[in-house]
This record gives sequence, structure tokens and C-alpha cells, in this order.
Amino acid sequence: MNAAKEKLVVIGNGMAGISTVEQILKLTTKFDITVFGSEPHPNYNRIMLSYVLEGSKTIDDIVLNDLQWYEDNGIKLHMGTAVSRIDEQSKEVVTEQGMRVPYDKVLIATGSNSFILPIPGSDKEGVVGFRDIADCNQMLEAAKTYRKAAVIGGGLLGLEAAKGLVQLGMDVTVVHLMEDLMERQLDHQAASMLKGELERQGIKFKMGAQTSELLGDTRVSGLRFADDTVLEAEFVVMAVGIKPNVAVARESGIAVNRGIIVNDYMQTSMEGVYSVGECTEHRGTCYGLVAPLFEQGSILAKHICGVDTAPYEGSVMSTKLKISGVDVFSTGVFIDGPEHTVISNKDDWKRTYKKILLQDGIIVGAVLFGDIDDANELQKLVKNKAEMTDELYASLMGTGCSGGGKKTAAVETMPDEEIVCGCNGVTKGTIVDVITNQGLTTVDEIKACTGATRSCGGCKPVVEQILQYVLGDGFTAAAKQGICGCTTLSRDEIVAEIQEKGLQTTKEVMNVLGWSQPEGCSKCRPALNYYLGMLHPDTHEDEKPSRFVNERMAANIQKDGTYTVVPRMYGGVTTPEELKRIADVSLKYDVKVVKVTGGQRLDLIGVKKEDLPKVWEELDMPSGYAYAKSLRTVKTCVGSQFCRFGTQDSMGMGAILERKFERLDFPAKFKLAVNGCPRNCAESCTKDIGIVGNDGGWEIFVGGNGGIKARLADPLCKVKTDDELIEIVGAIMQYYRESGNYLERTSEWVERIGLDAIKANVVDDHENRKALMERIEFALQQVEDPWKKMLNDTEHREKLYNRLEMSNQL
Repeated sequence: MNAAKEKLVVIGNGMAGISTVEQILKLTTKFDITVFGSEPHPNYNRIMLSYVLEGSKTIDDIVLNDLQWYEDNGIKLHMGTAVSRIDEQSKEVVTEQGMRVPYDKVLIATGSNSFILPIPGSDKEGVVGFRDIADCNQMLEAAKTYRKAAVIGGGLLGLEAAKGLVQLGMDVTVVHLMEDLMERQLDHQAASMLKGELERQGIKFKMGAQTSELLGDTRVSGLRFADDTVLEAEFVVMAVGIKPNVAVARESGIAVNRGIIVNDYMQTSMEGVYSVGECTEHRGTCYGLVAPLFEQGSILAKHICGVDTAPYEGSVMSTKLKISGVDVFSTGVFIDGPEHTVISNKDDWKRTYKKILLQDGIIVGAVLFGDIDDANELQKLVKNKAEMTDELYASLMGTGCSGGGKKTAAVETMPDEEIVCGCNGVTKGTIVDVITNQGLTTVDEIKACTGATRSCGGCKPVVEQILQYVLGDGFTAAAKQGICGCTTLSRDEIVAEIQEKGLQTTKEVMNVLGWSQPEGCSKCRPALNYYLGMLHPDTHEDEKPSRFVNERMAANIQKDGTYTVVPRMYGGVTTPEELKRIADVSLKYDVKVVKVTGGQRLDLIGVKKEDLPKVWEELDMPSGYAYAKSLRTVKTCVGSQFCRFGTQDSMGMGAILERKFERLDFPAKFKLAVNGCPRNCAESCTKDIGIVGNDGGWEIFVGGNGGIKARLADPLCKVKTDDELIEIVGAIMQYYRESGNYLERTSEWVERIGLDAIKANVVDDHENRKALMERIEFALQQVEDPWKKMLNDTEHREKLYNRLEMSNQL
């Protein structure tokens, strides 16, 4: 059967090539497909690398098609294999290693390469581009060793790289030749607002600067500019542009200009050979953004499958930037001239900006900053050369009564072939089809089926609008989303059902409450285990398989497969005897690094998995729960015991609170800090509960966070006595345990339920406070350090060693 199939060879395993293959697979099974990729990875979402860099996603999170997908679809995949040329005479594709694969048709989708400025020093160590996983890994490694970084280029990629490096803790300066950021996509106003917002997030800028030389010996040490000034930098990212990767085409004798020249059906000058994506030049234009490659791939797929299709006539360019809360969009013409009518609105309070350009009454371009809800609609209007009307003006500028009807009408008129999800190339027609034919009723189901919204999430509002449009009156009930894709029940509904029905295990909850996936998923299983333990602290048996691997092993797994062990140091205080044990154990078990943490304790980094039980046993110290959704640390200053400014015993109070509330599960990790005076040396302002001593007693703050989404804690109340402090802290904790969503930090919890609700329940209502404290005391009575329990119990210890022998399954 396979021998009769046409042989399609795809050169390039990136988004353009594999998206085209996905379209082909939907239309026909007549091809025997072979894919060559130069990278040692399956197909991944290149535009999500900035999220990997900033730490909000992993490499695995951005994989679009895993190895099983290739196998399931009968695709022969050669990873880490570069193609050198196409032999037209023998009709074979030839790799750099000499492998020869016959073809009937070839698709070239080799993408582009980073453009490295041809200046002295550009070949030094520590100079990289930002195009692939290898570049991303170099940046992640550099951030571990070096402090100062420079990003040359203030365009889309440069800004995303800069933000990622800032998130990694580097001191980053963006060097840009022009006076405006993203000058090819934004006008001066939007560029200025963007620069101000990014400066608030920690990025520095050197504008109007031309780099003339990179300094240093073997490794880069700085940048010299045309005006002879110098910027110190130990790491440099070049993000000044891209150049189409046309090497294979040129070596094969295929017509090449800037890119591989194609016609309106993506055919190259060689018979049977096609090209799509950033390596391609169509009608004199090379596209460096993701949306055009999906449009090209869709037309090519239909063409080679023998399906009637309109020719590719080019794409309307649009740009969307989304990093850490900064939303920017532009499409079409964005710099106004005397021939344009300008419609604009700027709101300094909300930091939003909208500009729409008309030419002879036709919408020709737009720029949005801060609020990009209208991005998809404006892109469609520009593409369709729509005429501005009073009704459209009222809808876009918010001067009329728009409501939900406006959005539904917009998706109703959207053509089926229009791409909704630019990251994954999903069209409106595809979404409508799965809703209609597969009975999908939620955005999560659509995401799992089509990939729409699974990357940046910017298209989620449009997907919801399409869902509403297709389901009509059935939308409200059907579109209700639960804690995960396995259920439509919310956190509060699940907790209520557990209480009302007396459910005791996750299996029971899933069965009784009608989970769509009988085994649940990695999102709901840990949540259910937590809710059951919180509601039934005396009867619920903790379900270890529902725990994350770090919690199961009582240590944090590192990227090399070893673990980090963190013993408890109450209030950041230890003894010489404990320090000696830590040193002895570290030497005995070849611990790679002992690191002082920001939480005032010691990490033993590099413990082998099989040594974990012995390490804990010989340390003879309680676990610091650095791996758990529980109380991690109570950070303290030296307070009144030693400091001349201290007014309260912060070390003593910190130790009391840590000893009292350790071991208890919370919805997410939980940190405290206790300061002996308002000088805030223990950084109470960025902790879940922050406590500040003063002459009259203590002041309590709640909801701080020092992580990716930094937030200053809100002042809750002042108390005069230690007993009152402990009681209110305990009540806050229990109120959070009972009302927080699983994995929801207190910084999010405070904003969701409101500071007034917390005050009402734990400060103003003394009876409720006492009841909360009684419930947390009862829960504390039911728990003990699980490692001590295992190590003191022969049966538990044997089970532990058996589990470690089967560690690859954990």
C-alpha cells in the first residue's frame, strides 16, 4: 500500500513545514511523508521561546507535535539532520551525511537565521542570536554566571529576549539604532508608552546608539558605540533582524533572491518543489511573522492535494507583543501622513492607546496599546479594506451601545479560512467544525482538539465568541468551565459536593461527580487531594500518586536528575551542632553545592535519589518543605535581641510561628517574614503574611509576592499582643486554606476575594476568627513530618526504599 503513495519530503521541522503537513493530513492520505529537521527536537512553537526564557513555560510546554504524533501519522522523522541539496536529476533529497531519499514532491521550510552584525568582535564567546532552543539554552546558562547583558535591537524579538533575561535576574540594556522601539510596527506614541512600561519592569534602554565594536578578549566584555562611548556587557544577544535560510535552494539551483522565489501556489522554479515560511519570497516580499506562513501552508496543502483553492496573494501584516502584561498590536499602515484621517484615543490613567487610520474613508491600519481586544476585528477590517461607518466607529471607539452582540456579529461575518489562532494556524472554519461535528462546548476542549489558545492565549476571546456564535442559546450552560477539562464544576461546587455527599477519595469524587476523564489529569488530581485533606484532616489518607514528584520525594528535583534537600531552620536560626551535621552529611554524600537561600536556610544541592533517605536520617532535622504547597519559611531580622533599632523579638516570634504552622498543606506555597522594626530588613512587604514590629505591638500585612508577578502586601491590621498576633495569623492561614483555589497564591487570592472580606472574617468577627483558629489547630494535630514517620517506621522505610528502586516510575 505504501509503495503506491507519492513520496513527500519536507525539509524543515518547524512551524511552517509541519503546519502544512497537518493541513495535508486533513485532506488526503496519498503521501508517504519524510521530515528532516536540523534541530534535535520535535516540532515546537518558536514564538513561545520568550516564555521559556522568562520561566513561565518549559521546553516541553512549547512542543506542538511530540514524537508520538509523527509515529501515529506514519511520518519518518530525522531530527538533527540537515539537508544539503535536492538532486533534480535523480529526484532525491541529499543530507549533509550523504543520505539520499527519493521524492515525488519536496517542501522547503527551512525558515530563517539570526542576522549577526558584521562588526569587529561579533564572533566572540557570549554573543548569540535568538531564534531557537539552542539560543534559549545559552541565555539560560549565561544568566547563572553573568550579571550584565546587552540586547542589540529594539524590535519584537529583542524586547522579548530582554524581558526574559531580566526575569532571570540579569541587568539588561536594550541598544537600539532608532529613537523609537519597534519602529517598523509602532508609531511614536505607542513606542513611547511601550518603552515607559518596560522601564518600569526593569529593562534599561540606550536609544539612537550604533554599535561599532564588541570588546573583550575571547569573551565579550562590552560594546563600543559610534560616538566612542562604552557599555559594559558580559553577554550580548543580537536581535537586529533575520535572513531567509536559502542554502538548500541555492545549492540545488533553485531561483533565489532574498528568499526562495515562489508563485501564487508556492511553487519554486524546480518542478515538484515548493516553499513556505520565512525562507520564501512571494511577489518580492519575505514575511518574518508567523501568520503568513499558515496562510501559505493552507493554500499549498490544498494545491498539492488536488483541492480547488484561491491563489496566495500576500498577507496583511500585523504584530502582537505580549510580555508580562504589556499588550501591543499593529496592522497595516501605522504612521499617519497628510493623506490619512486619524481616529485616536489615549488614556494615561489606564495606559491605553488606540489609533485607527483611514484613507478616503477606508480603514488602512491601526495601532493598539494596553487594550487589544479589538485586534482581530481591526486586522480583518484592514484586510477587507472596509469602509468606516458611524456604526463601526461607535463599536470600535466605545461610543455606542455595543455589548456582546457586536462581538458575535464580528465572528459571524468572519470567513471560515481566516486564521483565529496565529500561533498554531487554526482557522475559524476548523473551530466551527469541531464544535458542530464533535459536540465540543468549552474552550479547553477546543484547545485540546485544535491547538487554538494553547500558546500565548491571545485568541481566547475570539474562540469564546465563535463558541457563543455556534452554540447560540446553549452557550451559557455549555461554556461553563471547571477547574480543568475533566469537569465543568468550579472549586466551590466541588468542595460543596464533597461536604454534602461525604466523599473521601479522589476516585470517589471523579466517579460521583461525573468526571469526563475517569483517571482525572495532572491538574485536578492534586487539587482534589488537597481539598479532601483540607475538609477531612482527620480521616483523609493522603494520596501520594496525586502529589507532584517533588512532594513525593520530599526534595526538589534538579535538571540533572539529582535532588535538593532543605532542612528546616526555624526563623532562619540554627546551631553549630546542626551546621556540623549538614557539613558532615554533605561531604559523606558528595553534595555538589551548599547554598544559602533567600529564605535564610541551606540548600543541599545534588543529592542522589537513592541517598535521600540516608541524608534525611543522618541530618536528623525536620524538613524545610521547600518542595511542598505548605509553609516554606519564616524570614526574620535579628530584632530586639541584638539590633539597636529593634522594638520586638522578631527571631523569637518567627521561630514560634514556623514551629506552630509547619507541615500543614496550603493551596500553594506559603512564606512569612517577621521584622523587629519598620526598617523591613526581612522584606515583609513581599511575603504571603508579613509582620512588622513597632513600639505598640505588631502590624500585619497580607498578599505579598516577590516572584514573576511581584506584588506588595496589603496592610491588614495592628495588634498589641503576641497571642493576638498568633491567633490572627492562624485565622488568615485557615481562611486561605478554606477559600483559596488550588495553586492560587495569596497575592491572587487577596485580589480575588478582596481585602475587606479578609478583614471581616479574621479581624472584625471575633467568633469566626476563633472558629478558624480551632479548625487549623485540629488540622495541625493530624499531621507530622512524613519523613520522620517513614524513617521511624520499619514498614514505611521498606516501602520507601522499594519506591526508590522503582524511581523511574515516579
